[in-house]
This record gives sequence, structure tokens and C-alpha cells, in this order.
Amino acid sequence: MALPLSHVTVVALEQAIAAPLATRHLADLGARVIKVERPGGGDFARHYDSAAGGLCSHFAWANRSKESITLDLKSARGKEVLGRLLERADVFVQNLAPGAVERLGFGDERLRADYPELIVCHVSGYGADGPYRDKKAYDLLIQAETGVVAVTGSEEAAAKAGIPVADIAGGMYAYSSILAALLQRERDGGGCVLHVSLYDGLCDWMGFPAYFALGGERLPRTGASHAAIAPYGPFATGDGRTILFSIQSQREWEQFCAVVLERTGFASDARFVDNSRRVQNREALREEIESVFAGMTTSEVAEKMERGQIAYAEQRELEGFWEHPQLVARGRVAEVGSPVGPLPAMLPATENEAWPARFGAIPATGEHTRALLVELGYGVKAIEEMERNGIV
Repeated sequence: MALPLSHVTVVALEQAIAAPLATRHLADLGARVIKVERPGGGDFARHYDSAAGGLCSHFAWANRSKESITLDLKSARGKEVLGRLLERADVFVQNLAPGAVERLGFGDERLRADYPELIVCHVSGYGADGPYRDKKAYDLLIQAETGVVAVTGSEEAAAKAGIPVADIAGGMYAYSSILAALLQRERDGGGCVLHVSLYDGLCDWMGFPAYFALGGERLPRTGASHAAIAPYGPFATGDGRTILFSIQSQREWEQFCAVVLERTGFASDARFVDNSRRVQNREALREEIESVFAGMTTSEVAEKMERGQIAYAEQRELEGFWEHPQLVARGRVAEVGSPVGPLPAMLPATENEAWPARFGAIPATGEHTRALLVELGYGVKAIEEMERNGIV
């Protein structure tokens, strides 16, 4: 069965995480993604670590089902090859440093003129203009500028999010915008130019704390607890483990006190009678709850949570990530090939009955260079010359 984007070719002049994550999602839907890398080392994200069986964990996550071609784009022949690739492409994605793609001769004016049907997506740190346009923009820096760091961590110390949320936000907005542009082109014809920035994406995700700040208060940093709801977060149990739970309504609070704590009158304690007072008296509330939990195992607390229909979870470590009972029971983990052998891979987050999941291999640097050059019409002698001159 044909995948939804099996008719779409994407040329990706990409590195790091944001753009590669966007194009990996396009590849999951069947798009042919041709990843353009530097000769030699390739995408620098290949070398952050070697934790995934000898492959970089970031690279393994964001680059399955792609073809890799190496090109020296500072050379005339390298630019010629990129031009030929774009002639056959539906989408061009790039996240080089600000101004770099223009210096290479592939600015919007030329792209519109030479490839009028092409959808161009620029992924940047801070956007196409403004005083921050040329600033280097790594994930942590965007988290800091948007206020994510200010609302993450504990009262004593701010912290960044444990995953690259700025990169993910930028990548997912690029992905969804490209899908929208493909639909528009199908309806109206013609390509378009999209600009997606990590900063704008993460600003959108910061809506809740930004609106909270309109009230004149800084959203407090509360670790794994919720800044505006209590009880909501982690609590120690008697067997040395941690359970997290969330109370979202007054009815749930009363049910929690009656069924889990078995202290019915506790629900009307003046310190905890409504959410606002529970937040004001957060530490006292924690002491009261943990004094009860201290006499129970995590399993016993969980059983009471189930009986009281209270939302809860166990705090898990990453060692058991791939063996989580929910993943295993639903068959959510597949296998993908790579230069270091088979690796586990998550199925796409959206389940559907219309098309199968795609799990093409993670490419080695330049693995498909020769095949792509032959496809573009280059002969053996021309290819060997490019290899000798370090162009590919």
C-alpha cells in the first residue's frame, strides 16, 4: 500500500535536530528524503555521542528512512549537483546558519525563479529578521530566551528541560507547515517559502506561563510538581520509590482523602479546603500525604489510587524504557537498520489502519552518493573525478 507522501521528494540541507526531525516525520509518511551532508564528517550531530550501539543517540532518533549524499557546496560542481537534485524535488528544507544558503547561491529569489513548484522551508533559531536573526541558537539558548529555563527546575535552581524542546518545537512546526504547503500546492498550484524558527515555536509552547505572568506574578519553579495545582507531582512511598499523582477537581480531592488517605475529614481541613489554599500550604500538604504513604508500598498506594479513580503514575528510569509494559503489550517498538546494526525504534506516534509504518535504515555518511549521482545522469568518470577532488 502506498504511503501518503510516497510521491514526494524532499532535499534536506540539514544538520543537528530540528530540520532532521521534521524530515524524518516526512520520511515516516513515505517521502523520499535525500539528506545532503558535508564530505568527511557529515552532519555534525553524528558525533555528539556513540551511545546507541556506536551510533549517536540524537542521529539515530532523527534520521531513519533517509538517503545520504555528501556534497562540497562551496565547489561549483557541488552546487551543480544540488541544483539537479532540486529540479526533481517537491520540498527543500534547510537549517544552515543565517545567510549561509544565500551565500551558496540558493536564496529565495533564485529558488522561486528556477523551481516555481518547490516548497522551501527555512528552519532557523530566531527567524528571518529582527535583532536576534544572526545569533547562534542552540536548544539551551532558546530555552533560556523564551523563559523555559525560568520556569523549570526547583526554587533553588533553574534548569533546562531534559529533552531538546526548542529543537522539537521547531521540527514539528516545520513538519506540519510543509504538510499544509503540500495540500495548498495540490489545490492552488505553485510552491511557497516557509520560515520556521525554534524561538517562535517555543514561544507558542510557553503560552500558559506567559498568560500566568500577565497577572503580575512569576510562575514558581516547583520541580516535578505543578506550579498552580496541588497535590500534583511526586510523593515518596514506604518502599523507597516514588509515585506521582494529580488532583484536578474538588471531587477528586475529597475522593483522594476518603479512599487513598482514609482520612475523610482531612478534605475540609482549613489549610487544604480548596486548590488555592493547598498551593499556599504545599509543604505542609506534602508532609501529611507522605506520612500516610510511609506506611504503604508503592503497589498498595497504586491499588488505592485505582480504587479511588485518581490519576497516578510511577516514576521510571530510562533503563527500562524500551520494555515498558504499555509499549510491549501494544507492540510499539520495532527495529531499524543502521551502520552499527539493528536498533530499536518507536512506531510513529499516530496509529492508523490506512498505511503501514515505514522503517528504512539510518544511513551512513554519503551511503547513497554514487547511486544518486548516477540517477542524476553523471557518468562513472565524472563521479570518480568528484571523489578524487573531495566534492563528494
